[in-house]
Amino acid sequence: MQGRTKRYAAATLLGQALILAGCDRQAAAPDPAPSPAATPVAVARPVGPERLILAFGDSLYAGYGLDRGQSLPDAIEARLRRQGINATIVNAGVSGDTTAAGRQRLGFVLDNLPRPPDLVLLGLGGNDVLRQLPAAETRANMTAMLDELHRRKLPVVLTGMKAPPNLGRAYVTAFDGIWPDLAKRDSAGLYPFVLDGVIGDPALMQADRVHPNAAGVTRIADRLTPLVAAGLKPAA
Repeated sequence: MQGRTKRYAAATLLGQALILAGCDRQAAAPDPAPSPAATPVAVARPVGPERLILAFGDSLYAGYGLDRGQSLPDAIEARLRRQGINATIVNAGVSGDTTAAGRQRLGFVLDNLPRPPDLVLLGLGGNDVLRQLPAAETRANMTAMLDELHRRKLPVVLTGMKAPPNLGRAYVTAFDGIWPDLAKRDSAGLYPFVLDGVIGDPALMQADRVHPNAAGVTRIADRLTPLVAAGLKPAA
């Protein structure tokens, strides 16, 4: 969601982001501060064989605007390892990627991993909605990627996207239904909206109001990591 979307007016992007945030403001309330007297929680050491996870997405995975090590895949990997899961996440997020671009490169990325991943995190669609691409095209591209992952017998967790209401009821219905439909079809894990509880909260978003800051990534990772852990099959 960077260079290739600059053709759209900044005001349009901001308006879409804020409208999209409307239903999520309650979820964005800050978490209660921990008690200073709280006893530190013991951190498990990673054990067992390495669990390889591919994070395949756009700038929301790539860590656009963040320092090295602050991306969403980095944050999830750290949480899994603190839970004792010997996880390594390969970050294949590319800023600006649409679902069509992801579809073109998915096979290449999979073929160049050291081995088939134990789980794939698939998060694309944000650039499609910012460009107002037809929802049918987004669905076709997402379906093709899931078909390829299914062919390779790879489990998937989808991180979904939602369209802003100002694009019209027909478009929103067609677009928002893509991820739950495909998750049901493929029995994939689903985190319905990757920016849930974050977008619309200035404390959790970068100045562009489209990408989460480090605190926003922390919020997303706290919510998403249990789903990722559940998606990992027991090590052989």
